[in-house]
Amino acid sequence: MSGLQERLTDGLYGLGWSTVKKLPEPVAVRLGQTIADATWKRRGPLVRRLEANYARVVPEASPERLAELSRAGMRSYLRYWMESFRLPAWSKERIRHGFDVQDVHYLTGGLASDQGVILALPHLANWDLAGAWVTTKLETSFTTVAERLKPETLYDRFVAYREGLGMEVLPHNGGTAFGTLARRLRDGGLVCLVADRDLSASGVEVDFFGEKTRMPAGPALLAQQTGALLLPVTLWYDDSPVMQGRVHPPIEVPGTGTRAEKTSVMTQALADAFATGIADHPEDWHMLQRLWLVDLDPAKDPEKASGNATEKSSAGSSEQDPGKARP
Repeated sequence: MSGLQERLTDGLYGLGWSTVKKLPEPVAVRLGQTIADATWKRRGPLVRRLEANYARVVPEASPERLAELSRAGMRSYLRYWMESFRLPAWSKERIRHGFDVQDVHYLTGGLASDQGVILALPHLANWDLAGAWVTTKLETSFTTVAERLKPETLYDRFVAYREGLGMEVLPHNGGTAFGTLARRLRDGGLVCLVADRDLSASGVEVDFFGEKTRMPAGPALLAQQTGALLLPVTLWYDDSPVMQGRVHPPIEVPGTGTRAEKTSVMTQALADAFATGIADHPEDWHMLQRLWLVDLDPAKDPEKASGNATEKSSAGSSEQDPGKARP
């Protein structure tokens, strides 16, 4: 990205946070839908990639159904952005009533035990809102990791935004981040990681909707090293202003096997929990990048992957690379 493009990108995000948050909610909703529909009609590479990913999730879908899903997916994606731009202006009451989560007892029980809790999420709906709900409703701070973006001022905007919602945000600096997360967990703290995409060589290979991809090893490794509870979480939207969510049962550390074998089993269990939530609400899965390994083979899919910051990469996790928050 050139210097001019970086400044333009930073300026657009800045405009969103300074302007959209001042709009009445119905106006912001309509604006998001208008942008989503216009983007969908152009059928650019992001929309085509979204449809290709949905085709794995809903293999029986006709082209017409995939088009419907991608339109709904773009609307869901823009709902995320409109909400995120407006979240800093939401009252605590609005945040408390903006999210309804099932089986939250897994989370509250884990926190009460001082065991430490890891929440692992896929790119579903709005995990910033879920995080704000945790800090507001449960009055619990947590630690997450953010990928360094260019320009640096854009990264600073995202860090300031999340810190303003009550999160501790660590830069994605390998072993330093992993060590800090481990310390927070040993102290009985809460860690939240987006963990459905890792295309680095150190990612754990898993079966996901019938094909191979890689997901971060970090959540499983942190659970093994600290004894923290590992809880998958899935999110979705319905027709109301309230986002829905579910805390899934904890993923246990296997009693036998090497560390690598245990990590593989646990990461596959995470992938299976994610797949359940994504299959139920595919239009709320904002995966606008290549995910499956076959799509990364130039001989089979020669298009180059996009590196746009708004695609919300969460690639690259290992023992020293525990996962990335949006973007």
